[in-house]
Amino acid sequence: MNAGGAGSVAALMLSAAVLAGCAVGPNFKPPAAPSVQGYLPEPLPQQTGSAPGQGGDAQRFVAGMDVPAQWWTVFQSTDLNALIEQAFRNNPTVQGAQAALREANENYYAQRGTLLPSVEANYSFNRQRNATGTLAPTLSSGQDIFNLHTAQVSVSYVLDVFGGARRQTESLHSLADSHRYQLEATYLTLASNVVTTAIQEAAARAQLTATTDIVRSEREALKILQRQYELGSIAMTDVMAQEAALATTEGTVPALQKQVEQARHALATLAGRFPSETAEDHFELTSLRLPADLPVTVPARLVRQRPDILAAEAQMHSASAEVGVAIANMLPQITLTGNEGGASTQFGQLLAGGNTFWAGGASLTQTLFAGGALLHKERAARAVLDQAGAQYRAAVLTAFQNVADTLTALQLDAQALDASVRAERAAEESLSTVRHNVELGSVGYLALLNAQQTYQQAVLNLAQAQANRYTDTAALFQALGGGWWNRENSPQIAVSDR
Repeated sequence: MNAGGAGSVAALMLSAAVLAGCAVGPNFKPPAAPSVQGYLPEPLPQQTGSAPGQGGDAQRFVAGMDVPAQWWTVFQSTDLNALIEQAFRNNPTVQGAQAALREANENYYAQRGTLLPSVEANYSFNRQRNATGTLAPTLSSGQDIFNLHTAQVSVSYVLDVFGGARRQTESLHSLADSHRYQLEATYLTLASNVVTTAIQEAAARAQLTATTDIVRSEREALKILQRQYELGSIAMTDVMAQEAALATTEGTVPALQKQVEQARHALATLAGRFPSETAEDHFELTSLRLPADLPVTVPARLVRQRPDILAAEAQMHSASAEVGVAIANMLPQITLTGNEGGASTQFGQLLAGGNTFWAGGASLTQTLFAGGALLHKERAARAVLDQAGAQYRAAVLTAFQNVADTLTALQLDAQALDASVRAERAAEESLSTVRHNVELGSVGYLALLNAQQTYQQAVLNLAQAQANRYTDTAALFQALGGGWWNRENSPQIAVSDR
């Protein structure tokens, strides 16, 4: 292209860049944080109650306390920490979320490239013969058979006057943000599931151990009744009733064993292993520590911490940008083009004087009639924005409900554990007394059966009450967002800055 032609095209593109300074459609603004001051109708107490024994320590609610990045370490279990790290590396759900983020990033990068001019190079070779007896000569030499070499460089640039391409880039960038937060939510959910499942295994194992001890005790009671029957002090029906009670208790053992094994299988699956590759490590309630301090995030900060809320906000941002895309599609589309090259019968003469050519121009396209399609697409985009806004508000409400539920549960868990400890101790003393009286023959077998059943239920309730405190503690950390913002070496694939 000669200097005059190149200058004209350059001037057109410079004018285009100056004109492409605005973008139609709404400019997105993050929603304001909720104005509520707390999570519960009543003021939150400074701490929970306490109870004797495992998991009975009081827990303090610390307002404004930040959530640690590796929040599961508060339980002080090296086996639990190692299992979660393994799950982060091997869980296929995490790997799928990582792949979805990579895809979203690449789509964003691809769309960002449309904001720049497109440059193409082309070379063609033809061997041809002209009908010189009919047509004017193609070549100045008049030859009818010749080779033709043609090479050119073409430049095209879609003038983004109304910002449609930039809005589309903004939309895809927001979708990539959404996938980034969804990945964080996947990590948070996975860690919470591992912790909860480990606690379930520990609780089932505690119940299994207690039930095994009860079975042993009931067998001893059966021997006592059998001796009393042999001495003629009780009837055979008493012995048979104790045998039935023993069989009933023994029948609960397989169910508890099943709970333990299913929890171990679930942990193996969460860690990306097959159930046959279950680790030999066992989780016990006694191996877990209940954290003394619990964070209570300021409500206004919760919406900036929960990855599900941030993902919903990013989806709303994307929907807002799509409204701009739909509006821009209704407006004129301007394209600038230019090309320069050469043609010759000899390859070495492509750029010789007289063999070069160039062209530059612009085109404007405006849809005049499309059956209302563009208008309805713009209305549909606004409806999607309204839907995304509703989904965002639903995510915020659900998040506040999650925090409120866990704060309430933690207070009530402490009360329930205290009651369960007292019930278990009373039931144990009662059973011991009744068993002694049975040996002396001063009470009947019905009292023994009732005492055994009461103690068994009290033991099971105690183990479950202890597990509930750990489970709801983990639920609070999950409800507050999990502390991913404090992680230095994030496993996520970051989205580039705009």
